[in-house]
Amino acid sequence: MNCLFCNIIKKEIGAEIVYEDGETMVFLDTHPRAPGHVMVVPKFHAENIADLPNEEVGPVFLTVKKITGILSKTFLPRENVPGGQRPDGFTIGINQGKASGQVINHLHVHIIPRFNDDEGKSIHSVVNNPPKESLAAIAERIRAKS
Repeated sequence: MNCLFCNIIKKEIGAEIVYEDGETMVFLDTHPRAPGHVMVVPKFHAENIADLPNEEVGPVFLTVKKITGILSKTFLPRENVPGGQRPDGFTIGINQGKASGQVINHLHVHIIPRFNDDEGKSIHSVVNNPPKESLAAIAERIRAKS
């Protein structure tokens, strides 16, 4: 298997690694949407969250929590803002599958620092495909598969 993120984890390919522990690695996105935009990746290769073994889920999200805290304290320089500015919030998300924009087939959680004037939108702006059936009908179908 030739996985870019696995190669970064094995340090065969360089990246701006900002954190690493036994189960996860965090590095800067090479196409950042904001200063400090990082990706948290499990060291276990899983294409998506559904493929990640249960025992690996906790460490990934503990790292997301830790890094979000670190980023909230980090002085992030910004253009047009003398001296920089700390983030006002974060967008945290996973693109799962090609339709969602996943390019690298290795699970990664984006943490994107947000600023009040960054012109970004909420996660609700990613798609606009409201359901044609009632919420009750959708909920029933989901519960039937639980």
